[in-house]
Amino acid sequence: MLRIRKNDTVMVISGKDKGKSGRVMRVIPELNKAIVENINLVKKAKRRTQQDQKGGIVDMEAPIHLSNLMLVDKQSDAPARFKISIAKDGTKSRLSKKSGAVI
Repeated sequence: MLRIRKNDTVMVISGKDKGKSGRVMRVIPELNKAIVENINLVKKAKRRTQQDQKGGIVDMEAPIHLSNLMLVDKQSDAPARFKISIAKDGTKSRLSKKSGAVI
């Protein structure tokens, strides 16, 4: 079970974007990285194409390492550690250690 999944709300705990939070758009498990909305923006030169008539330099999100991200507790809206609980029927869920709520 992955620590962070797509559509989770996370906060950056280290690096140039420390303190910012956003939604996970994509997780890359082979590299232990994730792409987070409006976090770790880099400039990229885009070529003009038939579909995109306007080229130039655009801002895009670069992958950020999972160790620099922390899940945000929905109740307190603050980063929180979590634990995995296994129900009697075998389903797993992530519980916040701060509030005990399901993340």
